[in-house]
Amino acid sequence: MQNSLYNLLDKYRGNYFPVVNFDPEKDALLKMDFTNANRELTEEVITNTELFSTYVTDKLGTEYTYGIGGYNEHRTIYARSAVFDEVEEPRRLHLGIDIWGLAGTPIFCPIGGYVHSFAFNDSYGDYGATIILHHQLDGISFNTLYGHLCLRDLAGLQEGQYISRGAEFAHFGDPLENGFWPPHLHFQVIKEMHVASGDYPGVCKLSERDTYLENCPDPDVILNMMQYAK
Repeated sequence: MQNSLYNLLDKYRGNYFPVVNFDPEKDALLKMDFTNANRELTEEVITNTELFSTYVTDKLGTEYTYGIGGYNEHRTIYARSAVFDEVEEPRRLHLGIDIWGLAGTPIFCPIGGYVHSFAFNDSYGDYGATIILHHQLDGISFNTLYGHLCLRDLAGLQEGQYISRGAEFAHFGDPLENGFWPPHLHFQVIKEMHVASGDYPGVCKLSERDTYLENCPDPDVILNMMQYAK
């Protein structure tokens, strides 16, 4: 879905610093599927963090530097955690892009901005260590969220702290500090945070898709990586 924020970000496509070290000329990128169509994702796999991590590692093998995907994807994997269950309707629609790789993988700031907020969202299945940055382009404000980080990335961080474009400010966390997931980065663009601080839904109800996608446009407009995924 494209909107005014997406169009603004697209105007500067190519100017953003890479969020992870990725060279399309030498790094292979695997498009990963976490929908019902993926029959390899049995309940046994998705409910066991060790098995789930092994699944991701085996998929990447030695050929792929990263796995990627998930924006606007209706996922089965969220059945693994009560964090996504609500009485009327469970949350299953993914609002960001996930980049799967090794724990400790460096994360870089794509565009200079201030620390909006941060938190250790430590429930099983949640973000774990989380940082949200606030940016402006052409006078328009927006935010980027980085979830499933190393806990040490929060040490000494302060709200209002400026993070320069290209600065290494975070890393992929391991399961004990990233919400008990295989190591990866959840990257999301958010227009309005409203009252949220240190957290923002990365998954919504299917019935709320249009509202959330309007507020969270496709983050590949900054990453510019999906075109290389196989």
